[in-house]
Amino acid sequence: MKNIILTQQEIEHKTKRIAYQIYETFVDEKEIVIAGIASNGYVFAEKLAKMVDDISDLKVTLCEVKINKQNPIEEVITSIPAEEYANKALVLVDDVLNSGTTLIYGVKHFLHVPLKKFKTAVLVDRNHKQYPVKADFKGLSLSTSLQEHIHVVFNDNEEYAYLS
Repeated sequence: MKNIILTQQEIEHKTKRIAYQIYETFVDEKEIVIAGIASNGYVFAEKLAKMVDDISDLKVTLCEVKINKQNPIEEVITSIPAEEYANKALVLVDDVLNSGTTLIYGVKHFLHVPLKKFKTAVLVDRNHKQYPVKADFKGLSLSTSLQEHIHVVFNDNEEYAYLS
């Protein structure tokens, strides 16, 4: 049973709103790095990067962040070298903020490099954090039971989020 919580149109609206929030936050910057946590977080980051690029004159650099979700203490790998995001504004993006584990280990990785500004963005925030991490920009906040799961689907022909 799929209980749809976000349709494709709603995801597009939330992406656009978050892109405007990112632009407002970083309006004084010339360049920002949008770093998406691999797989769905990166897809969402791509959408945000394109939208920010469309609505602003900011130079947007996209970065993929690979974190082992089963063992997040392992080394975090980024698709661009640290020198390319050092002393720049950065937004770390994921699709769903569940326990906060993935996001906090992603934040920890970027804290080893000096950044001008650092923010986080998620499409859905579940409000079940085990770590003191928050999303600065979120599409939807949803209180769910621990037994429920949120899945975001980004396919070529459809996008939606559902609760199971």
